[in-house]
Amino acid sequence: MAAERGGCSLEAVPLPPEVRESLAELELELSEGDITQKGYEKKRAKLLARYIPLIQGVDPSLQAENRIPGSSQATAAVSKQQKSRSTNSRDERFRSDVHTEAVQAALAKYKERKMPMPSKRRSVLVHSSVETYTPPDTSSASEDEGSLRRQGRITSTPFQSHSSVEPWLNRVIQGSSTSSSASSTSSHPGGKPAAASSTATAAATVLADLMAHAQLDNHSAPPDVTTGLVEHLHHERPQVASVRGIPRGYNSSILETADGVPVNSRVSSKIQQLLNTLKRPKRPPLKEFFVDDFEELLEVQQPDPNQPKPEGGLMTVLKGEPLGVVTNWPPSLLAALQRWGTTQPKTPCLTALDTTGKAIYTLTYGKLWSRSLKLAYTLLNKLTSKNEPLLKPGHRVALVFPNSDPVMFMVAFYGCLLADLVPVPIEVPLTRKDAGSQQIGFLLGSCGVTLALTTDVCQKGLPKAQTGEVVTFKGWPRLVWFVIDGKHLAKPAKDWHPQVRDASADIAYIEYKTSKEGSAMGITISHASMLAHCHALTQSCGYSEAETLTNVLDFKREAGLWHGVLTSVMNRMHVVSIPYALMKVNPLSWIQKVCSYKARVAVVKSRDMHWSLLAQRDQRDVNLSSLRMLIVADGANPWSISSCDAFLNVFQSRGLRPEVICPCASSSEALTVAIRRPPDLGGPPPGKAVLSMNCLSYSVIRVDTEEKLSVLTVQDVGQVMPGANVCVVKVDGTPYLCKTDEVGEICVNSGATGTAYYGLLGITKNVFETIPVTAAGVPVSDQPFTRTGLLGFIGPDSLVFVVGKLDGLMVVNIRKHNADDVVATALAVEPMKFVYRGRIAVFSVTVLHDDRIVLVAEQRPDASEEDSFQWMSRVLQAIDSIHQVGVYCLALVPANTLPKAPLGGIHISETKQRFLEGALHPCNVLMCPHTCVTNLPKPRQKQPVGNLVAGKRIAQASGRDVTQLEDNDQARKFLYLADVLQWRAQTTPDHPLFLLLNSKGTVASTASCVQLHKKAERVAAALMEKGRLNVGDHVALVYPPGVDLIATFYGCLYAGCTPITVRPPHPQNLATTLPTVKMIVEVSKSACILTTQGIMKLLKSKEAATAVDIKTWPTILDTDDIPKKKVANIFRPPSPDMLAYLDFSVSTTGILAGVKMSHAATSALCRSVKLQCELYPSRQIAICLDPYCGLGFALWCLCSVYSGHQSILVPPLELESNVSLWLSAVSQYKVRVTFCSYSVMEMCTKGLGTQTDVLRMKGVNLSCVRTCMVVAEERPRIALTQSFSKLFKDLGLSARSVSTTFGCRVNVAICLQPNRLRKLAEQGTAGPDPTTVYVDMRALRHDRVRLVERGSPHSLPLMESGKILPGVKVIIAHTETKGPLGDSHLGEIWVSSPHNATGYYTVYGEEALHADHFSARLSFGDTQTVWARTGYLGFLRRTELTDASGERHDALYVVGSLDETLELRGMRYHPIDIETSVIRAHKSIAECAVFTWTNLLVVVVELEGSEQEALDLVALVTNVVLEEHYLIVGVVVIVDPGVIPINSRGEKQRMHLRDGFLADQLDPIYVAYNM
Repeated sequence: MAAERGGCSLEAVPLPPEVRESLAELELELSEGDITQKGYEKKRAKLLARYIPLIQGVDPSLQAENRIPGSSQATAAVSKQQKSRSTNSRDERFRSDVHTEAVQAALAKYKERKMPMPSKRRSVLVHSSVETYTPPDTSSASEDEGSLRRQGRITSTPFQSHSSVEPWLNRVIQGSSTSSSASSTSSHPGGKPAAASSTATAAATVLADLMAHAQLDNHSAPPDVTTGLVEHLHHERPQVASVRGIPRGYNSSILETADGVPVNSRVSSKIQQLLNTLKRPKRPPLKEFFVDDFEELLEVQQPDPNQPKPEGGLMTVLKGEPLGVVTNWPPSLLAALQRWGTTQPKTPCLTALDTTGKAIYTLTYGKLWSRSLKLAYTLLNKLTSKNEPLLKPGHRVALVFPNSDPVMFMVAFYGCLLADLVPVPIEVPLTRKDAGSQQIGFLLGSCGVTLALTTDVCQKGLPKAQTGEVVTFKGWPRLVWFVIDGKHLAKPAKDWHPQVRDASADIAYIEYKTSKEGSAMGITISHASMLAHCHALTQSCGYSEAETLTNVLDFKREAGLWHGVLTSVMNRMHVVSIPYALMKVNPLSWIQKVCSYKARVAVVKSRDMHWSLLAQRDQRDVNLSSLRMLIVADGANPWSISSCDAFLNVFQSRGLRPEVICPCASSSEALTVAIRRPPDLGGPPPGKAVLSMNCLSYSVIRVDTEEKLSVLTVQDVGQVMPGANVCVVKVDGTPYLCKTDEVGEICVNSGATGTAYYGLLGITKNVFETIPVTAAGVPVSDQPFTRTGLLGFIGPDSLVFVVGKLDGLMVVNIRKHNADDVVATALAVEPMKFVYRGRIAVFSVTVLHDDRIVLVAEQRPDASEEDSFQWMSRVLQAIDSIHQVGVYCLALVPANTLPKAPLGGIHISETKQRFLEGALHPCNVLMCPHTCVTNLPKPRQKQPVGNLVAGKRIAQASGRDVTQLEDNDQARKFLYLADVLQWRAQTTPDHPLFLLLNSKGTVASTASCVQLHKKAERVAAALMEKGRLNVGDHVALVYPPGVDLIATFYGCLYAGCTPITVRPPHPQNLATTLPTVKMIVEVSKSACILTTQGIMKLLKSKEAATAVDIKTWPTILDTDDIPKKKVANIFRPPSPDMLAYLDFSVSTTGILAGVKMSHAATSALCRSVKLQCELYPSRQIAICLDPYCGLGFALWCLCSVYSGHQSILVPPLELESNVSLWLSAVSQYKVRVTFCSYSVMEMCTKGLGTQTDVLRMKGVNLSCVRTCMVVAEERPRIALTQSFSKLFKDLGLSARSVSTTFGCRVNVAICLQPNRLRKLAEQGTAGPDPTTVYVDMRALRHDRVRLVERGSPHSLPLMESGKILPGVKVIIAHTETKGPLGDSHLGEIWVSSPHNATGYYTVYGEEALHADHFSARLSFGDTQTVWARTGYLGFLRRTELTDASGERHDALYVVGSLDETLELRGMRYHPIDIETSVIRAHKSIAECAVFTWTNLLVVVVELEGSEQEALDLVALVTNVVLEEHYLIVGVVVIVDPGVIPINSRGEKQRMHLRDGFLADQLDPIYVAYNM
């Protein structure tokens, strides 16, 4: 950042060297985390105080090259935050000066874009208990008490227990502003509780300026959504008791959503910020093309006509100099070893150091020769299995040696070569779960390795099994471990001599490499290649005998092996090997060793140069003048140039000559590809290219002159190796030669490359036997080339330039980006502050047919939440600005948790694997699908719907005609149910109607016809005398499920009152359940409450007083012991259209709706159910439903009285203490017809899954069941009904007997499916369940129904909802035009029937809104019939089934509630489909609910697992919804299990969830706002 902030740069102030060194020490301490940022700044200021005039706001920066010209406005605008921020702690490894400046300039150019910060849970906020629930009429805790109680946590009640509550019915309270704003600002490290009184600060943090740079340009600021928030912060929140759709008065300080839901301003301001961020156009709009409804093609990126194209001529093959002829060059590497071991035995070959830097052992050539001989002899002669030698020539052997033991490794390597065995060097496996270790195991298995060589110390450190043997690692073959320390080796027999042959094409050794996908491959190197490579390296590096070389690299593979183990022996050189552990302790160690051993050559990576720069404290007596070559093994990395430059800057004064630095490029397949040579070896002067990043992304080379921001500076990696031919070919498809100004993959043809991937013939051919061709398709050579995996071009002077690796290539849209470049950009944004030592992984994942960039970094432990988020937002901007590409996901993980590669570094493929599996456990995540995903299908334009095309079948169907159905039932004579009961009490007084079971399965109470009649009479008498009620008064019946409820219902009818059944409050959860009761009593205008003594006490208790105003209850009568009295006369309604009862229920959208049922409708309903289910007095049915509303109420209270059958009543609540109660009862009473709800079915499936055998032992047998119907107001849950059928098939349940029903508010019973459907008899019952169809989910989004085959992509199984009841007519109508629709359309289900409800009963007289729900007419066609609109979408299908009468049967398929559908991108989505996808995304997602808010899709998931998994889910949820539904998730909310509210029918209450989210009452674990 600007070093000239205060107008004074450090350059003007000459600092003495000791001050510079002390500063460098400080830098190191800071970068290693040994000192805090504050301490660092203090010490630094002290050091510099004498040299810098004290100008306010100066933040001098150590490295002069870090400056960008600071303008005066910039100085003025620098925020206070920044002054305290150190800017010069840099990670040189990843940065060139140009790059750092570019990044900082790019960030300065950006406008301050406010991004909403994710919210995390604070562990200190204890979940509130019921006591802290404030009643609606009292004010919440006042702010200055600093109360952190969470008033609004209605949701915290765990609902898993299927308690019989209607949770969330009203969000009685909005959380007090303190609790809500403090609750999910960020969590501070260490979980310190935030000061409770920090209301204002909490609000400020939320709206904290999220970018560090103040607004530098004068564009208009984004609309400030935060105004108006802080002023109102100290108002008392009004307590709002409301049911959706019934708003009470609000005050102006609460934002309102469209439907009058009060919104906690903090959540909404975040979402508003998100919307503002999304509103700004990001990329130029894509070319849009129109597509047919079904071919929802994704947008294909159209090539930009102005994109750069290569214009040069075709390149020619570049030939390296010929390999020189050396007179006494040995015929093989082993011959060289034999020569030096016998003629120069005392010459040092290898010096090993310990972690303090002391030389612990020097291996001489004599020792190397004799010990290798011993080992070869032992391996061939002393290892046997079943009297056969264990190894034969050509067998592969694993070499497992730690990085600190080069001596033993060298002995093992040459010992194997002498024994004609093939060494396979691998890493030491430390644990059973090392990153990538399993892949290494596969490699060993495929190479047929049975023996592993190791050292004594190493063997002792390996994990052991109980037997004391080394464990078998995951995925590894069984290995024999052999320790090669001296005492285990045998002396060769006198007559034994190894055969030292000339170099041949046989395999010498296998080097492993990890592919981009993470699989380990073994590259075979022949003896001839090994020798040729040594020859080429000797020639290009000018190696001579007895030179000293220091090697910092891993000696097991690549350059470390080639220079430090092979070529060194060829030339009798002395290698000083620096272990990684020593470098970690003392990064300067390699420089000190170069000094003390006067080494001529050093082999390092740019990381080693960078580390030594940070550790300048011990550099005083360093002299590097002995070096003639400093080989930079990863010189092909784009960021190596900055390390080289910076290293030269510092060490040139200490004897380092510029021409000594020799970057080289290599690959595991082609070995060394190119190396820069010093001028004395004939190298041309080094080259540097400043290339346009934009052109590079199109594979075009353009030297950049104007736009300094997005450039890549690369250095050459020297000339082609001697004896090699090199060309550059196109990466994809046929290997055409590239043009001279085009980037492609470098290919090499020489005798010194690898020969194959061991055992993988297919890719071997592709990589090792490529034949490049000219544009005309003519091969350029008859010799095969090897692909190097390096991307680059040939520059001037025939120098090779590398701009990236194939492994790190990410193709987004059609532009190519290099992972390393993106890392470099990310690190240039204040690197050391957040990210450990540049521990950043960048890779791409494929989502929705394109690569998406993911960046994962390790965060420093001391970084605060705000800091991290700010860093993340700036990284996004820097990458966007410099690479013009969006990052899909940016994740920060805790320090030291990313999987490590063997020698430091990050194991990229393992990191990617964990990301995709949801096992990365990040602590911060930022997803940006809105900016990255540009290939979504085009939003659908609504087409005007015309009239139906002639010839299409109109989608309508009806049940059997009631008038045609003769039944000889006497009950038909009666218009009123009260009359039926009196008639039954006279004609069959002792006929049992009801049996109520308790949780033990014993009969708790019974009622015969006469008992019920008498009890009803007593209730009627009490109502008239005690309650002094008039005809037509409303009475609330608050009873637990049982006979009392039924008796009081008929008592009300006898007295001429209108009953309303109400679920009693839950004593353990009054806070949420009692307000619901109160609301129904108020809304229904009940004049009296009938209940039991226990509930009466509860309603008037102190606990109740905290939840509702108990003074305003109407008269409460308990019916426990009312006197035996008869009524003078039983009331007879004057007309069948008079109101019989009110049915109150909460819809899934959270609206409390009471419907009016007339006497005529009540009788018609009973009659239809009786005819459909063939109910007679001799029948028994079992009912496991709640008796308070809908069909559940009708089956409990009405049907038995009408049809005379006996009902066995099983209250669902009892299943909590005895899950098998219902099924045992069905079996015990041999019931043929039974009814249940989905929640009951789910309890049985989950609770009895493992107990079917136990139940069978107890004699439970379900073969008696002909029909088991699930009563529901939703799309049938196929997965649940199928698993239920499968599970209880063992107990004799027939799969065909399980079916569903459908009813809704306007008509509680539209379909019931008794099992009377049979496919034509001759087909038997072997066919699959015939009522399931598969529809295309994509077509469904366009309101079309398209049948597809099972298992086809995008198929969705739907089960029919049952057979339409007698007397019911159904038609499918267009939701907007109200016209009839054809068979292939999805529309609203309209119903006409004598048992339709007559209308809504609501207190605010909002009937106008819903009038057309009950009296709708079609806009054309049959315009006479009056229909009721169900509010559900569905379609009709003619099935091949016949029913008992031999007629074809029309099946009704319910797809979902119209109110719940999400209209997104012009398409209609059903929440359940998105939820199903999300639940499949990760094993820890227990439940999911989705809703939209301001066009953003919000996904709430319940996490069943540890909280550290919470953030893993964000990316998985976003991915799956994109892939399967083409939707971008706006907000992902992760909550505890049980937070998603569910009503008594087991349906999710998504709208309540939405209100709770907006009122900040969910106490989420994490909220991620996707950008």
